Amino acid sequence: MTKPLNLSLDRTAKTPLAEQIRRGVTTAIEGGVLEPGARLPSWQDLAAQLGVARGTVRTAYEKLAAAQLIEASRATGTRVALRPRAVVNSEQPPDAGSFMETYREMTQGPALFQMGVPAIETFPATLFARIRAHAVRAEASAPPLYPDPRGELELRREIAGYLAVARGINCTPSQVIVTGGFSAGLGLALNVLGLAGQTAWVENPGFPFTRKGLELARLSLAPIPVDAEGIDIDYGLRHRPDAKLVVVTPGQQAPLGSTLSLERRLRLLEWAAANKVWVIEDDYLSELQLVGRAAPALASLDRDARVIHIGSFSKTISPTVRLGFLVAPVELVSRFSEVAACLAPPPGPAVQLATAEFMHEGHYMRHLRRTKRAYAAKRRALLDCLQASVGADRVAAPGLAVLLKLPRGTSDLAVTREASAFGMSPTPLSAWYVSPDSAEFGLLLGVATAPTKNLAQSCDRLFEVIRRFS
Repeated sequence: MTKPLNLSLDRTAKTPLAEQIRRGVTTAIEGGVLEPGARLPSWQDLAAQLGVARGTVRTAYEKLAAAQLIEASRATGTRVALRPRAVVNSEQPPDAGSFMETYREMTQGPALFQMGVPAIETFPATLFARIRAHAVRAEASAPPLYPDPRGELELRREIAGYLAVARGINCTPSQVIVTGGFSAGLGLALNVLGLAGQTAWVENPGFPFTRKGLELARLSLAPIPVDAEGIDIDYGLRHRPDAKLVVVTPGQQAPLGSTLSLERRLRLLEWAAANKVWVIEDDYLSELQLVGRAAPALASLDRDARVIHIGSFSKTISPTVRLGFLVAPVELVSRFSEVAACLAPPPGPAVQLATAEFMHEGHYMRHLRRTKRAYAAKRRALLDCLQASVGADRVAAPGLAVLLKLPRGTSDLAVTREASAFGMSPTPLSAWYVSPDSAEFGLLLGVATAPTKNLAQSCDRLFEVIRRFS
């Protein structure tokens, strides 16, 4: 692939343009921006890009070739010469204890027991690749027009139909906004609501990336404890009744797996309507309920248009597609459309149209059924393996993870980092708590990425790591 060059020319300077180009390319090579073997634009293409005469670029390239910085060949084009660089720029790791270090540790992989990613073996990759290839060809041959910032209508129709059947939400395609995954949907919603300086209820424990997003939007966080019925509404009303936003995972609470009870759902919606509070529903893993039928979405009970429902295809198709959606209340559709158009456009049309066809032909629902059967079997096997070693009282099964409680005094962060050396990536439970003072310690083992072969050996290796820190 041709390496893009971001050269800035000063036409008022006394330095000739050819010399400015030579210096710019030399700096990029010696600074490590252009690596050995990187292909450069032809001198004709670069001249057109910079708006200079072809001879100007040709002169610069000849000087670079004379200095043995670049090599030109009819077969391979113009490339950076294979030679040692004067300066090597290596990416610096995130600061210890920073959010980005936590983000990297929770998203690196692929690894055994990693949460948040689907199993490779259950997804019809060949089928989806064929559908996506067709969509890419159609996109390439289409007129070069800006796509709808709300998302492709075909996908929005499919999502609206799916939500009506699977989540009990009656909405029109105009209310559906396609996003770049859950995080993009959250950012879009926070931008539209404009609640900087206000208080937001967050589940404790709850998704750390969501908390960070709220902090970046300059909201004040009010951590609300979670129990077997979901977020404790009474606690929130006693301690922070002034909140103007609630972010919840009512289907399968992340990470404890409880479902928000009907009584608490109704009380939350009643309070939100009476006090003009917005509720963001993170529909985490609702489509992958492994036991029984998933509870209807919180938005399905909303009669006062206070709930913004956000979903994602990351856990069912792949996080690499960066595809999600939200359902906007009717009164906010225009505002969501405006912000999406100016600040948060969706992914390109090809992946949207491929997903729309995947859903329209029934492949998505069939994939979900197969996946749930496979995940249920893997979760049962993992539970049996762990319970045989530590007993049933130290093991639980929230959602698509198995929670392994650690002995008192054992750092789940230390265990997680040590386990990564053996190709395992369990998630530390303590990272999901707002404060270390209230945190419980354990390992969340992703079911989707649990090994189907040699499971016992993987569990034994994990217990060896735990014993080192116990």
